[in-house]
Amino acid sequence: MTETYETALVKVTNTYMPMITGVLETNEIQMTEYQKQCVMGAVVAINNLLDEKGKSFKDVDQRSLTESLITTAALQLNPAAKPREIYYITRNKRVGEGWVSMIEANVEGDGNDALLARFGRDVDTVHKFWEVRENDEFKYPSYVGLEVKPPEWYPTGKGKVVRVVYPITKTTGETEYVIAERSDVINNLKAHIRNNLMNETFGIAESRYKATDSQKKKIDEKKKEILDQLNEKDLDDVLADDNITPYISSAWKEPQSSEAMIVRKMRNNIVKKYPKNFESAYLQRVFTEATDDAVQSMRKDVTRYSNQEVIDLPSTDIDTETGEIIDAEIEELDEVEVTEKTVSKGETGEQIELIETPKF
Repeated sequence: MTETYETALVKVTNTYMPMITGVLETNEIQMTEYQKQCVMGAVVAINNLLDEKGKSFKDVDQRSLTESLITTAALQLNPAAKPREIYYITRNKRVGEGWVSMIEANVEGDGNDALLARFGRDVDTVHKFWEVRENDEFKYPSYVGLEVKPPEWYPTGKGKVVRVVYPITKTTGETEYVIAERSDVINNLKAHIRNNLMNETFGIAESRYKATDSQKKKIDEKKKEILDQLNEKDLDDVLADDNITPYISSAWKEPQSSEAMIVRKMRNNIVKKYPKNFESAYLQRVFTEATDDAVQSMRKDVTRYSNQEVIDLPSTDIDTETGEIIDAEIEELDEVEVTEKTVSKGETGEQIELIETPKF
């Protein structure tokens, strides 16, 4: 059984590898042995994902599959690394009379660190980041002219993480300390809430696309009322506000995942924004499509509203951003898989999207 399984994966890998190599070489990127290893890891990961759904490679959209493998190879992200650098999900898209499974690659937190180490401008080494907690003693770096006195950190391991520090050694030999503060994550949360409110109608209309001008005005007023509240609160206050939390995904507010999400955002605020140099415009485009939140949101929105089908499902609490069914016993992020469709919920006619997500 194992031999048959491995043989099948080898055949799949041998089918796609020449295509991926050709695309990269066309864009003046030479395929390395490590990139081939990353592609093979991606094939195994995607196969496991599809196998759990009773599907195979022939059942998915081939273009999206190829693009996901090319992204993995071009950015040299390893799905078999521990912690993992990239993972894959399926999105169902209505085509004609049926549904087609699309494969999508998503960069993990440690994948962003790998990208910074690989493409960061004048970066030699990205050191292990510091998680500074509220009960720790911490002194910020100081500057005397061009000389820098490094920060001092005395960890206690107690309290919430209030900042993340990345020591980054440059090719010049100097080390800089890039800091992200917990308080700044409120901007990430605001963007998240604005995105979740984008298609919210508060029961005033069936959908924002079917709303009349007067309904749109009422909807916009309601959204403004919620967003104005955000300007008066800090991060923890927003996460504790019952008037706002309905528009926040469970990964942000559930006790078992909230702190991990906040730390992840602090890390991303450093590594995603750090200047990077790429070998080619093609590589930069692949990087942008794989890591840019605006591009991912747009792609998700296009998929969400193309050829929708309304179905009836039992009433339940669903994370409208990830499609996660909220369950108090779930301890990992994005753990439940459901199929992307539009669900009419309750008397308000609220539209809720369900998206297939991977088991971690």
